[in-house]
Amino acid sequence: MKNSIKKTLGMAVLSMAVLASSCTDSGTDPIIEEPTSTFVLNPSDLKGNINDGEVVLEPGTYKLTGKLQVNNGAKLRIKAGAKIEATAVAGATGESIRYIAVSQGAQIFVEGTSTNPVIMTADIKAPESWGGLVICGKAPINKGTTGVAEVSDLTYGGTVADDNSGSIKYLRIEYSGYRYSSTKEFNGLSLFGVGNGTTIEYVQAYEGSDDGFEWFGGTVNAKYLVVNNAASAVGDDMFDWTEGWVGTGEYWYGVKKNAGNRGIEADNNSDNQTAAPYSNPTIRNITLIGNLDTDPEPQGIKLRVGTKGILDNVVLSKWKVGIDVENDVTLVNVAAGSLKVTNVRFDQVTTKATGKTSAGVTTDLAAVYTENASATGAGNGAGVPTWTAGWTVGL
Repeated sequence: MKNSIKKTLGMAVLSMAVLASSCTDSGTDPIIEEPTSTFVLNPSDLKGNINDGEVVLEPGTYKLTGKLQVNNGAKLRIKAGAKIEATAVAGATGESIRYIAVSQGAQIFVEGTSTNPVIMTADIKAPESWGGLVICGKAPINKGTTGVAEVSDLTYGGTVADDNSGSIKYLRIEYSGYRYSSTKEFNGLSLFGVGNGTTIEYVQAYEGSDDGFEWFGGTVNAKYLVVNNAASAVGDDMFDWTEGWVGTGEYWYGVKKNAGNRGIEADNNSDNQTAAPYSNPTIRNITLIGNLDTDPEPQGIKLRVGTKGILDNVVLSKWKVGIDVENDVTLVNVAAGSLKVTNVRFDQVTTKATGKTSAGVTTDLAAVYTENASATGAGNGAGVPTWTAGWTVGL
């Protein structure tokens, strides 16, 4: 039997070999046969390609000085208390942009705890200071069998619904959303064709630009998610899905204290509203809090270009528009009952729901929702949920 060995280097442990295991109950040390990875871990200069084996980041601070990419067959394991801090990227292009990417067939394991989360941040404490975390899997999408991720340029998508890209627990992503252009920018956590063999729980996107979380197809489930900003804006949406995402979301809490757009933006396919598989997630226990601003179109939930989905136990607070439905196919889905928001509590919401056809005709859309004044949302109505304690900031 052969096992991986982790070789200590400074604060971190790096898997460098395939072993012939000579471990016994007596505690005999394993024997190193041969090195298998060319990745060299330097905590003060963290970047490069992990091509095989397993790299483990032990507790401590690591300076992210470029792209860190985990490739097919390799693993990146990040222990509780590890902090990855991206260095300044002003004017950066290409390989110099700081972000972390997990390729198809690779895995990431984030092993934070409620009292000791893993932190991915930047030395400049402002939105767009670095990219963020990008994961590319082999689960189905509706823009072809496979596609190329708009950030990282990695292939994603396929036919493996239960694809496993690893496990993420208790992770805080700060100051992300680096922008290449007005149409190409990172999110906090970008999930491209990620399968439901992957675990995503207790993740916060804090003080980022563009979206906090975005799903590009795939089947991955995600629960206990937080998006919030304090002094600046989440530049686009708190939560966003497109390209046929069919996973489940539970316990989402989003707070927008400054300018920005929506709580949720949901699409099927911007080029083909009826593309299969349809975006059709099930989302339960959501609280989305705005600030009643009008810039540019603040909606609690925006459903458009053919998405389906069931959202239940929802609290919408301080929005000009609670639920907005756009495009013909999306309106058909509402009429068919395959797109609806049930058990909604509206709190300081000017217009509860509205709809608009592709021709721009606006209509009242009471059919999309049912109300429940006792809805608890993410756990505490419009208040901060207890499950956020210890590992989040800015709430």
